Amino acid sequence: MIKEVELKLLPEQAADEALVRQKAIQRSKISPKQIKDVRLIRRSIDARGRRPMILLRLAIYANEIYEGEAAILEQFQNVEKAAPVIVVGAGPAGYFAALELIEQGLKPIVLDRGKDVRSRRRDLRAIQQFGVVDPHSNYCFGEGGAGTYSDGKLYTRSHKRGNIYKALKLLVEHDASSDILIDAHPHIGSNKLPKIVANIRATILHYGGEIHFEHLVTDFILEQGQIKGVVVNDKQSFFAKAVILATGHSARDIFELLHKEQIYIESKPFALGVRIEHPQQLIDQIQYNQSPREEHLPASSYKLTCQVDQRGVFSFCMCPGGLVVPASTAPGELVVNGMSMSRRDSAFANSGTVVAVEKEDLIDYRAHGIFAGLAFQKAVEQKMFAFGDGSQKAPAQRLVDFVEGKVSTDLPETSYIPGLLAAPVHELLPSAIAHRLREAVQVFGRKMRGYYTNEANVIGTESRTSSPVRIPRDRITYMHEQVEGLFPCGEGAGYAGGIISAAMDGQNVAKAVTRFYGL
Repeated sequence: MIKEVELKLLPEQAADEALVRQKAIQRSKISPKQIKDVRLIRRSIDARGRRPMILLRLAIYANEIYEGEAAILEQFQNVEKAAPVIVVGAGPAGYFAALELIEQGLKPIVLDRGKDVRSRRRDLRAIQQFGVVDPHSNYCFGEGGAGTYSDGKLYTRSHKRGNIYKALKLLVEHDASSDILIDAHPHIGSNKLPKIVANIRATILHYGGEIHFEHLVTDFILEQGQIKGVVVNDKQSFFAKAVILATGHSARDIFELLHKEQIYIESKPFALGVRIEHPQQLIDQIQYNQSPREEHLPASSYKLTCQVDQRGVFSFCMCPGGLVVPASTAPGELVVNGMSMSRRDSAFANSGTVVAVEKEDLIDYRAHGIFAGLAFQKAVEQKMFAFGDGSQKAPAQRLVDFVEGKVSTDLPETSYIPGLLAAPVHELLPSAIAHRLREAVQVFGRKMRGYYTNEANVIGTESRTSSPVRIPRDRITYMHEQVEGLFPCGEGAGYAGGIISAAMDGQNVAKAVTRFYGL
């Protein structure tokens, strides 16, 4: 018999495994002599009261032993001689598609424009310290995609889109902590993700797949409405009956290539704004009523949203105990993102704070057609860069000064390594975006007393929340409606937002490819 019980404990109690076991057994009302195992299956934080509490759900095994689960990788077989499938992009969508293809008996050939996860570090250092942006190897491009060096948050609301548990379990089988299977808001950390990504690569290669870095797709091989393969670096061809296009939200050249080949794409809503950085101690004080927070509590987070003039304004990719990082993908632009290490022990908390952008907001860019959203993004990013000194120093303003329209005389400390420049961010942003942000942060200040403060930095610009272009596909076959064998996938295609939703989309697309191959 298995009986589940729930406990609500103080943080220090929840950290004591022996005490948790004792209380769970007491709550179960099962004789201790009958109990063979006690397993923690869910953990979350309730910070609504005067003191934060830890909520635990445990499974009590009476007269039976928990035997564990078979590893997913145990089902894999070598696919070296199997039918090939080209996967463009080695981010979470591409790599999880590759794993699923192997499980289904197909051979993935993964092509990525960037470098392997270890080599990427040198290019990230060049951005951070010298302001040099490699357009093919940066915080967005390269093995692991944007997720590898942007925190590793694994929370998703896309519970109906796929098997979340399977995606998480595959991460655990590649050396992620098993805590991600029980935490309500699982997180890995940008210091640990590179090793996990490298382990996934090793699995793909071990079972007969191929992975090629610094292979930029420059053309598609098309015949009578069917895709036959791709051309990389303008010279080398790869052939397959199916191509999974999992290039991420910032692969603008892929959108342009699709358009040039007259493969239908469409514009879609997106969001743009700033990254707001507070002292983590301040956020802890607001959320936990503690400063400093007690030992067994993680850095606190928040999620904020409101409507201003019929547009949503919301926090995005909140990084407790995190860092702000430069996420530009080309010279002459300034983009920022956030990340956290596994311990989330930075002195700062940051979050993208963005405004929804709809088609009707792009009137000034309508000459760009389906690329109006891209042109809007570029214009803001280039304007932010032009204000600076030619490096990746970011325009910034104290939060209250931003609302009041004052250029800050000085700026609070920051985690952003390239440095900040005091700037009129309220003027550098499009007026409608700035207006809604200025109204929204005051609303957020009423929801979270202490949030609206000049201790916070407003840093420009957070513009890569999602792709402003969608590559449409059939909802059943997952295939592009115009090109047989082309399977748009993940964030870049407009069907995911975050590591886990992208991973699940990769798995779903790989299964669709399997059906397409008649397996």
